Amino acid sequence: MPAAALQSKPSRTQSTAQHPVLFDSPYEPVIKRPLPAGRPREWYVAHNRRLKAMRLAIALLDSGVYLPSQAHDATIHSTAEDIGMRPPSDTTCRMVRAFMRYSR
Repeated sequence: MPAAALQSKPSRTQSTAQHPVLFDSPYEPVIKRPLPAGRPREWYVAHNRRLKAMRLAIALLDSGVYLPSQAHDATIHSTAEDIGMRPPSDTTCRMVRAFMRYSR
């Protein structure tokens, strides 16, 4: 039997991401769908920025940073690095703090 056939598939609890992940989720990944066509470019930029800020806010909350005053730019940047995301801009950092402010 070839050696490739003997290798097991990764289980649901193992991370298959190429970047390090803070927490493995017991849930199935969300199926990504294409964004709607025909919108202005600014809409797509704002949409992707909101998604990135939300992912960062969730990761910060999971790591124990509960208040916007605790979420300094350096903390947000290091969290982005921990979850395998490109460093956020200053605008995205402000948006992360805004999400944390209104999550209470």
